Amino acid sequence: MTRIGILTCSNATQDLGCSSASCLADFRKKRGYFKEYEDDIQLVGIISCAGCPTLTGSDKLLKRIRGLTEFRIDAIHFSNCIKNLCPFRKKYFLDIQKEFPNISIVIGTHTEHISDHEFKTRVKGLFSQENKTMIDMILGKD
Repeated sequence: MTRIGILTCSNATQDLGCSSASCLADFRKKRGYFKEYEDDIQLVGIISCAGCPTLTGSDKLLKRIRGLTEFRIDAIHFSNCIKNLCPFRKKYFLDIQKEFPNISIVIGTHTEHISDHEFKTRVKGLFSQENKTMIDMILGKD
């Protein structure tokens, strides 16, 4: 049995409300990037990165991954949002690989239904939406 952890994007999960449902659906059905496993797979946990931008991102991330390793993971999957959006993806990959050489790192989770470019464009649109606050309401700008 292969024991798996999933790394998600903090901005996608916290700011955009991604619940990792697509990642989990393909995990359960052994589709997408999970179809390569010949044996049974078990999800140990889902963690998010430390968020952007940060000077301590790798340190925080390695601490979170260390928490997964205490429960014996064999592989960590970078979610598709990390795969397509993260400017630190390569650095995180190398840092994880150096710190945890026995853990496989897979870049991707679920089956992609749109191109990387289209995904980036749509997510950028979500982040660029006008964001209202309580101050806007108090000042009558709602």
